[in-house]
Amino acid sequence: MTNRGKYYITTAIAYTSGKPHIGNSYEIVLADSIARFKRQQGYEVFFQTGTDEHGQKIEQKAAEAGITPKQFVDNVAGTIKGLWDLMDTSYDKFIRTTDDCHEKQVQKIFKKLYEQGDIYKGHYEGLYCTPCESFWTESQLVDGKCPDCGREVKPAKEEAYFLKLSKYADRLIEYINTHPEFIQPVSRKNEMMNNFLLPGLQDLCVSRTSFKWGIPVDFDDKHIVYVWLDALSNYITGIGYDCDGNNSDLFKKMWPADLHLIGKDIIRFHTIYWPIILMALDLPLPKQVFGHPWLLQGDGKMSKSKGNVLYADTLVDFFGVDAVRYFVLHEMPFENDGVISWELMIERFNSDLANVLGNLVSRTISMSNKYFGGVVENTGVKEDVDDDLISVVTAAKGIVENKMEKLRVADAITEIFNVFKRCNKYIDETAPWVLAKDEAKKDRLAQVLYNLCEGISIGVNLLSSFLPSTSEKILAQLNTAARDFDTLDKFGEYPSGNKVVEKPEILFARIDADKFMEKVAAFEAANAPKEEKKEEKAEEKPAEYITIDDFCKVQMKIGKILACEKVEESSKLLKSTVKIGNETRTILSGIAKYFTPEEMVGKKVVVVTNLAPRKMLKGKYTSEGMILAAEDENGTLSLLTVDGNTEDGGSVS
Repeated sequence: MTNRGKYYITTAIAYTSGKPHIGNSYEIVLADSIARFKRQQGYEVFFQTGTDEHGQKIEQKAAEAGITPKQFVDNVAGTIKGLWDLMDTSYDKFIRTTDDCHEKQVQKIFKKLYEQGDIYKGHYEGLYCTPCESFWTESQLVDGKCPDCGREVKPAKEEAYFLKLSKYADRLIEYINTHPEFIQPVSRKNEMMNNFLLPGLQDLCVSRTSFKWGIPVDFDDKHIVYVWLDALSNYITGIGYDCDGNNSDLFKKMWPADLHLIGKDIIRFHTIYWPIILMALDLPLPKQVFGHPWLLQGDGKMSKSKGNVLYADTLVDFFGVDAVRYFVLHEMPFENDGVISWELMIERFNSDLANVLGNLVSRTISMSNKYFGGVVENTGVKEDVDDDLISVVTAAKGIVENKMEKLRVADAITEIFNVFKRCNKYIDETAPWVLAKDEAKKDRLAQVLYNLCEGISIGVNLLSSFLPSTSEKILAQLNTAARDFDTLDKFGEYPSGNKVVEKPEILFARIDADKFMEKVAAFEAANAPKEEKKEEKAEEKPAEYITIDDFCKVQMKIGKILACEKVEESSKLLKSTVKIGNETRTILSGIAKYFTPEEMVGKKVVVVTNLAPRKMLKGKYTSEGMILAAEDENGTLSLLTVDGNTEDGGSVS
């Protein structure tokens, strides 16, 4: 195998405020698939994950539970690590920010930056969001709420230390402009440049005095190190960084990181704050930060209060580990949010795993046993129909490598399943059951089965990074070992004369959807958040009724968004050009936090068309309608869109 050098990959460390849902678990599975693939290619991989364990929210939750913060995070960290292990992830290091070696280095980093003038002491007065542990100015709020999570903020003032972000801003802008691969996808890069860097950075608060659960500033013990300087430093402390210069061999080999894999909601911290911290420490910047989209439940963010949270261990109980891995990896788009539901998982399980893959392996092994006692031979009896099969199978390695280089994991898996689909088609084309009736075609029949075993073997080797357990089982049924990655574009490596197992194992038993959903309904009823629902009901206010005449005054029509752009003078507004039948209107909407302009274009939305035109931003813009959206209790928006072939201009009633 070719030695391709080192590859250091990290996930964001999971916050220990509670059990991660399947959307959180997606990240560790995604990182694992990339790490496994890099190892398979011949890289020396170091894969780090872990837990973020300090902060005011932890202190509060521990107090509510009647235990110490350390006891609280020990329990949650154990749960998180258990989930990562359940999902068959191959991390090399699980770091905790309460690890003694991490805490000592964070103290050293803080002191070093203070002594060289990059951190200074002052006072902070602003609007504070406890869940996000972030300060905001009035202008940064969205509808008076935290721009990250949509929750309430409260005025806060305290003595604090600050990191001079502004000192390094120009250097960071230049770095981003000269390293286009640094922030991916490109839409995340544009967001950081246009919304934060180019308007000008404010210095970052990096200490707190209003709570105690954190790493003490060792030269000013009234202060604790603020969460982001603490948490972000894990990427270097976990591999042996020493602020005094005595770095470990692992750090010398692995830094800079090749990939920080994170959720899109924390892209700012990783592409602005973290690079500036590294610049101040005179360390190289990570090669790439990839802000992946969210995995949503039913077109909305998962919420415990709504009872729509799905957990990895629950899904594994119903589907198995590799089926869950397949779904979250294959169904997540590259840039836009993905959706998970029981129904979608059942459909994919039956169509892709049970039918395309499981049935292919079962048929091939069963026919090999039926016609040749399990012995698979390369007889060399070739026909023209073999050429396309061989072409598809041998081309897959290069295509998959190309997709993985761009982190398009879902596309890579689709390509691998194209191999299995081509093998299924090959069975239909060659009809082994017909060949078996003619003794003169025995050698041709043997070759057909050999070609199938070879095609499956190559496909399964490529699949092993994504569905490791399933791939191992299939190779065992083919009675062959994992193959050197460099040989996966060569056809004919499966050993001739090999004998497959006598009876194929059922890999994915087809699901009866109706019976399955009955079990799901019973499970959800037994685990419904009864107490939370009672509280919600108690808080409901009587509806203020309107008449049908009132409703009929509102005119709503279908509009198609032709173009969309951010409004430079506002961090909240998007300006959309909307086609409504024979007319085109400009509509301004305060939804820039929730949607990128690219996501808006092409959508068919519901528009209130008889609102009086509204002058905005001191009369510079006029908004000629309202695009309707739904908001959940967390402040997350979903556009009201129209599916199907409905024409724009159609009335909504």
